[in-house]
Amino acid sequence: MSSSATVVPLAYQGNTSASVADWLNKGDNAWQLVAATLVGLQSVPGLVVLYGGVVKKKWAVNSAFMALYAFAAVWICWVTWAYNMSFGEKLLPIWGKARPALDQGLLVGRAALPATVHYRADGSVETAAVEPLYPMATVVYFQCVFAAITLILVAGSLLGRMSFLAWMIFVPLWLTFSYTVGAFSLWGGGFLFHWGVIDYCGGYVIHVSAGIAGFTAAYWVGPRAQKDRERFPPNNILFTLTGAGLLWMGWAGFNGGGPYAANSVASMAVLNTNICTAMSLIVWTCLDVIFFKKPSVVGAVQGMITGLVCITPAAGVVQGWAALVMGVLAGSIPWYTMMILHKRSKILQRVDDTLGVFHTHGVAGLLGGLLTGLFAEPTLCNLFLPVADSRGAFYGGAGGAQFGKQIAGGLFVVAWNVVVTSLICLAINLLVPLRMPDDKLEVGDDAVHGEEAYALWGDGEMYDVTKHGSDAAVAPVVV
Repeated sequence: MSSSATVVPLAYQGNTSASVADWLNKGDNAWQLVAATLVGLQSVPGLVVLYGGVVKKKWAVNSAFMALYAFAAVWICWVTWAYNMSFGEKLLPIWGKARPALDQGLLVGRAALPATVHYRADGSVETAAVEPLYPMATVVYFQCVFAAITLILVAGSLLGRMSFLAWMIFVPLWLTFSYTVGAFSLWGGGFLFHWGVIDYCGGYVIHVSAGIAGFTAAYWVGPRAQKDRERFPPNNILFTLTGAGLLWMGWAGFNGGGPYAANSVASMAVLNTNICTAMSLIVWTCLDVIFFKKPSVVGAVQGMITGLVCITPAAGVVQGWAALVMGVLAGSIPWYTMMILHKRSKILQRVDDTLGVFHTHGVAGLLGGLLTGLFAEPTLCNLFLPVADSRGAFYGGAGGAQFGKQIAGGLFVVAWNVVVTSLICLAINLLVPLRMPDDKLEVGDDAVHGEEAYALWGDGEMYDVTKHGSDAAVAPVVV
């Protein structure tokens, strides 16, 4: 072998500049930044556009703005205190120590999640703490967009009636007292992480949390105006599809960034994500055709979302055939709970969950977590998880115990979110009303923001009978 074959390429040699450390892997860093940006695009413009299109026209601006505000507010809270509560040094088994993530000494140094070192029963180290080969700033960015999209998903249950001021207060409180607990407990080195509960990339931390919190908050906020509950057609289905497309393609960053490296686990996760999502969409559409005689575009979007959500806790640790099976179940079980069970259940009917986040994220996320306990493949688990001999029940051995852990982990997330979300809503209601007054619910965006989504009259104006006259509505507009 020639001596030139052993030479490290210049780009990977340390000290080529002050910004290139010996530990930096440029490929991993580049992928993680791209993955984080893909997840960010799922929120802005993804869910901003989806929410703006899927609601009744009079709520398009308000719905999109709730998503946009949450994205911005989470950023400030995240770098000021919430990141280290989620991934910093351990304070409690469910929480890290609240500290800013703003100092360059922290952000340009090598990333580390200090509480994630895993010990055996005898106290010896089984798996070292997570230390990706790129700066801490990259991890802070990547995890922030996950936190942000979770709050935006919660908003989906509250569209069309929650006071915007109450939402502005809700976002930092829920991030601080709910999201950080789930993130630290399952990912940052908390008790569920060390116990071995598997949540590859957020089935529990993000989707079950959002589904349960959204449903709980919807109960406390109260329902939309009655006529909005009875008829709430999308104002722009093409916008809805645009946002949905950004969600689907952005999920490559969502699950592909899970292993914190551009490695084989990331590749497997991206492939499984698309397999499960496509199957779920097809199954949901087929069920719509069989039972309602019409294929629904909005139904297809819901099936797409349940597939994305269901595979997320398992994406890097299951085989392709398992992703197909999960897709079938993701397209059928949430379909049943939303389209059949919801209409028969007095409890579910009582709560006005605007976009059905309880079903598309809560049910689908819990389903995915439980199926992970069945289908997690031992070899793939060893490539990703800190606990040796992790496996799903389908593979025998300790798999039965793993399934039990998945149940317990899901129940913890559900219970925490019901209690904490309720307390947050009750506390906010002492300061400001959670629900808009009826006069604003009647008008919508124009009353709340003084803005409307679409100009439907000449020269960019909304039609106004006092300006244009009663006959003007039928007059042609010359452009």
